Parts: sequence; structure tokens; C-alpha cells
Amino acid sequence: MSDTRPTPIRPRPRNDARVVTEAAELGTVLGIWAHPDDEAFLSAGLMAAARDAGNRVVCVTATLGEHGTDDPRHWPPERLAAVRGHEVAASLAALGVSEHHILGITDGTCAEQPPDGVVRRLARIVSDVAPDTIVTFGPDGFTGHEDHQTVSRWATAARATAAPRARLLYATTTAEFAGWWEPTRHTFPVFLTDELPLRTPRSALAVELSLDDARLDRKMVALRAQATQITGLIAALGEERAREWWSSETFVAAEYAESRSSWATWQVAA
Repeated sequence: MSDTRPTPIRPRPRNDARVVTEAAELGTVLGIWAHPDDEAFLSAGLMAAARDAGNRVVCVTATLGEHGTDDPRHWPPERLAAVRGHEVAASLAALGVSEHHILGITDGTCAEQPPDGVVRRLARIVSDVAPDTIVTFGPDGFTGHEDHQTVSRWATAARATAAPRARLLYATTTAEFAGWWEPTRHTFPVFLTDELPLRTPRSALAVELSLDDARLDRKMVALRAQATQITGLIAALGEERAREWWSSETFVAAEYAESRSSWATWQVAA
């Protein structure tokens, strides 16, 4: 039987780089995500700040999230895919991001794709962009979503192939965020297991961005642009609580991320 116990996230070595608190320091940024809105929740502030500093920012989205609804009769996949494509374009525009690649993979099927072919496609994008920093999910998939976990593997492999010297950052959460989320766990079953969201110690963070009001306003605009996914959630949480929860964006360096032989996985019921 394989050992599925997590390897604790390690603090950075004493001689490692300090925590980055300004996105301008990240150079050219490439985000690789699974669905529209992943990039906004986890890195909207980072993207806006990098663009404000004159840095290039490129976003890759694997799927159009066409199964991201509880009402498939009202939102059949073809209709939802088209709408979410417009939503993510508007969301990125609010952040000043104009370079966007959509891989066109069917929502919920990332793990079924031949990985070598997808990694080659991503590696070509990585090579063309020549990023200083790549941001994506960690092996846990942030929420435990199988598409997220698969995209993490793809992004990690593409970076190793095409830009091994680029900084690779995995989105994570801290104990503070986990504490905020806990009372709503059963109301909003976003995270698959009690082990998620992650409780990453601040000593292990590579990047910690605290968004000021102006940048948080832009993040909220970017989130609200993806109305099919966000409107109900913000209404249920309340504007003040939503702003508080999403006012910080945190990342660990890939080499210090929590690892294990397997993570619990959520699969879309298409």
C-alpha cells in the first residue's frame, strides 16, 4: 500500500530569497489554469500589479468550464462555453491582460487527455513567452478538482521542458484563510477534504501579495465579469467578506510545495 501521508511544507532555507511582496519583481508572468475564473480568484491582483508595472502577462486556460453549472438545462454546455469565453475576456481586460490562450479541452476531461501532446502544446507557449515566472495550481489542485491537479502536472512538465530556470509558483492558502473558510465549509463545498484548503505557514511562502483597495476593486471587477460563476457566491458571502477573503494572494515555490503520492480528487459529473 502506498503512503499517502503529506510531506509537510518546508520553510525556505535561511539563504533562500526573501518573500516577494511586489508583483513587479516577478518579470514576465505566465499563468496556466484549468477554467475561466481560476486565474481571477488566485492571481487577479498579481496580474493587475504586474501589468501596472509594465510587465508582460500571458494567461492560458485549458477549458471553457462548460459544465460549471447546477442548471444544465438552462445552461447547456455549448451556450455556457460561449458565455464563459466572453466573461474571461472581459475579466482579463479589467486587469490589463490581452494575451490569452485557450486550449479548448472539454471541461472535466483533462485527466483523460494524452499528457505528452498537451505538455508539448504548453511547452511551445512557454518557449514563445519566455516567462520569468509561471503561476499555476499545486499538486493538490487548490480545491482538489481533478482538472486543476492535471493542469498542475502539465504546467510543471512544460516548465521543465521549455523554461527550467523560470520561477514556478503554486497558488496556496494560509491558516488564516482556512480559518475564515471553515464556518462556510458545508454551505460552499468548494474544498474536497478536511485537508483543504491548505494551511501553508507564512514562513514557507515565496510570494505574498496584499491588495490595496484600488487593486482589490479591480480584482472584484474581474471576478464579477465572470457572472455565471461569481454572482451567487458574492451575494451569499456578502461584499465585505468576499473582499476580505480575496485580498491576499499567496504562492509557494514548487520545490517547497507539499507533496504526497496522491490527493483526493473531485471529478466533474458531466
